[in-house]
Amino acid sequence: MRFLITGGAGFIGTALANYLIQQGHTVRVLDDLSAGQAERLHPDIHFTRGDVEDKPKIWRLLNKIDCVYHLAARVSVQESVLYPREYNKTNVSGTVAIMEAMRDAGVKRVVLASSGAVYGEQNIAKVHEDLLPNPSSPYAVSKLAAENYVHTIGAEWNIETVCLRIFNAYGPGQAIPPIHAPVIPMVVRQVLGGGSVIIHGNGQQVRDYIYVDDVVKALVMAATTDNISRQTINVGTSIGTSINQLVDLIEQVTNQKAQRIVTNVVSGGISTLIADTSKVEKLLGYTSRVTLAEGIALLVEQDKRLIKQF
Repeated sequence: MRFLITGGAGFIGTALANYLIQQGHTVRVLDDLSAGQAERLHPDIHFTRGDVEDKPKIWRLLNKIDCVYHLAARVSVQESVLYPREYNKTNVSGTVAIMEAMRDAGVKRVVLASSGAVYGEQNIAKVHEDLLPNPSSPYAVSKLAAENYVHTIGAEWNIETVCLRIFNAYGPGQAIPPIHAPVIPMVVRQVLGGGSVIIHGNGQQVRDYIYVDDVVKALVMAATTDNISRQTINVGTSIGTSINQLVDLIEQVTNQKAQRIVTNVVSGGISTLIADTSKVEKLLGYTSRVTLAEGIALLVEQDKRLIKQF
């Protein structure tokens, strides 16, 4: 098959692109490199630097494409609170631009990478796709809007659409910015480097952490499975892990002791977010394979940025 991956030089996009090219597919990547690294892509991948709203460039890249993976997005919850207009432009307007270009180019399938963040705070242990979303950040609002645009435009223009609500993905190559870094690589780096790990409040905030290879597997299946158009599907492990449990596990895997600092400042994020994976298991025959302990071990083994901290 022939794929275009927007945001394909990012964390998940790179893993997906490299996997597809190794399976013998033709892969084109579009990325503005605001957060991606083109040098991590396999040399056989056709890389183009550009913006998702550059329609002439998108039209050229869509020539003879079978399926688009739309991963291009701004992804920081905290940053979106400061810059909601920019998040709307990239995550919403950019999605609409891609759908218009697909219509004009005659591409008939798109897989959108959405987020479990759209659920927000819910009074249920595991969130399922039939729940009314309760987004609590501009980022979550933008992803929910993107889902609605994808499905609505797809229905109008006869484009097959699948939206995957990906939960907390982690793995080698994930960006670790100086502020608001993803929790797993940040804590691993701090533990390996002898730094402090800050625990907000009671450390009982619970998330569903999924290894990047399992996310890639779900993305691949979403592009090739029949009779799933207009579906919105959770991609997670169905296992919740608190911050305290996560730090305990990282200590065990690395055989290093964390220097914990507990603050009275309670995180403003969602208290519990765990995926109900019944739908993905039924529609795609998918289950995650990599346990959290295995994934952390792979992260430590493969990510040289963290290994250097010894």
